[in-house]
Amino acid sequence: MNVRNPILRCVVLCCALAPLASVAWAGRAGGPSSGATITFRKVFKTSYPEFVEIKVTETGTGTYDIRQLDDDPNPRPLDLGAPLAQRIFQLAAELHDFQGVDLDVHRRIANLGRKTLRYEKGGEAHEVTFNYTLNDSAEQLVDIFEGISREETDLSDLQRTMKYDRLGVNDVLMRVEDDYNKKLLPDPPALLSTLDQIAADSKIIDIARDRARTLAGRIRNGH
Repeated sequence: MNVRNPILRCVVLCCALAPLASVAWAGRAGGPSSGATITFRKVFKTSYPEFVEIKVTETGTGTYDIRQLDDDPNPRPLDLGAPLAQRIFQLAAELHDFQGVDLDVHRRIANLGRKTLRYEKGGEAHEVTFNYTLNDSAEQLVDIFEGISREETDLSDLQRTMKYDRLGVNDVLMRVEDDYNKKLLPDPPALLSTLDQIAADSKIIDIARDRARTLAGRIRNGH
């Protein structure tokens, strides 16, 4: 259509662009085109750590913040394997994405840390908070997130000792190996890059390099 009137031409153009602008704004504002995010938060005063917050998207990317309550927030990038991310969202779906669920046992038991599970997608958000639960799906979710916290702490300690305390690398590796043997690490392949760096670093003592090489081989072979 050939519109000669300048004012009319402007109106037609604005009408044509309006739907595109709405879609773009919805994406930026966390509208319907945004992916889902699951957040796990645990607050347990006088423990170590006192605060854990892990956010995971459907693709496995996210952030983790593990610290004492007095420390400043320090979220760091997180990248989980696809099978683990899918498992997290599958378990959340079994709990109706935390909508209208009550997970706490409502009994007088010891404080085990205030845990919150939250589901967000676009403008939709549901969360549930509890101290202790007997729900199997919720227990599995908590175990996974606790494992992620442990795994990221192990990885951070390995990287720190590699840089500042090479003689301490073997001690951390022994702890990591013990966690792996007890199946406490939900995504062991995340450790492989760091283990390979240790195995190849001639400045690190041989016993640590051998331990890192052996553990990396076990992870790759699923043993």
